[in-house]
Amino acid sequence: MTTEAPTLLRCAGRTVARYTTRPPLALDHAPRPYLHPVTTLAGRVVTETVPEDHPHHLGAGVAVPDVAGHNFWGGRTFVRDRGSVELDNHGLQRHDGFKLCDPDGFVEELTWWAAGERLLREHRTVAATALTDSAWALDLTFSLANVSGRDLSIGSPATNGRPGAAYGGFFWRAPKEAAAPVVFGADADGEESVHGARSDWVALSGDGWTLVFAGATETTRRDPWFVRAAEYPGVGSSLAHEGRLPVPAGETFVRRVVTVVADGRLDRPGAAALVRKAVAS
Repeated sequence: MTTEAPTLLRCAGRTVARYTTRPPLALDHAPRPYLHPVTTLAGRVVTETVPEDHPHHLGAGVAVPDVAGHNFWGGRTFVRDRGSVELDNHGLQRHDGFKLCDPDGFVEELTWWAAGERLLREHRTVAATALTDSAWALDLTFSLANVSGRDLSIGSPATNGRPGAAYGGFFWRAPKEAAAPVVFGADADGEESVHGARSDWVALSGDGWTLVFAGATETTRRDPWFVRAAEYPGVGSSLAHEGRLPVPAGETFVRRVVTVVADGRLDRPGAAALVRKAVAS
């Protein structure tokens, strides 16, 4: 995979993110485009990439551990009755090009390849919007079309037998600090209460920063949240929570997640107000 210079994302007159389309990583990391570093308006970095605890975590982006048995997440694969094992099953999210690339956002076309086969075509839209003088929003929408010519399904370690590990979809790896971040949702507090919930939003608050993730897909089905704080700081959506997500041949599904990136520690009313503004913008 040929590397390219990162695409810069700007908001309120400053660079707030860099988007790498072709990362210089080995195939065992399931190469994929990602945002890193993402910063607050004051310049505090709120993403992490290739951390020691999970070297396949790449900032903020889209990652799925099981597409018809192919790993687009990186690292080991959880196999029922065997546990986490190293498999030669990693896929590649190939950046095909930008349909639009402005300072405050872009529209990208990608293809998801595995074992020489084109499985999915993705249309990804990313936009940055200023909210206040200390907060901005990252709006990420991805649509995945099954172009394999056969029915596919998306799974997770949870659907393959590992309870509580229904990760896969949008995922944001935050930086690990001396203390675990504070976690709260629209009506709950703590990692255990928010993890797996279908709440409107969930917040992760660290040393001088707060991230608020809002599920903004226009659908009656809201994906549960995947939340980690004590082990490592990360928040994502769960495309395959209770069961595998079917993607019939020729069909497309869409997800949108809006993330508020704020300086300082927000309380629940402050987080809720910024989410409402971000989703409506």
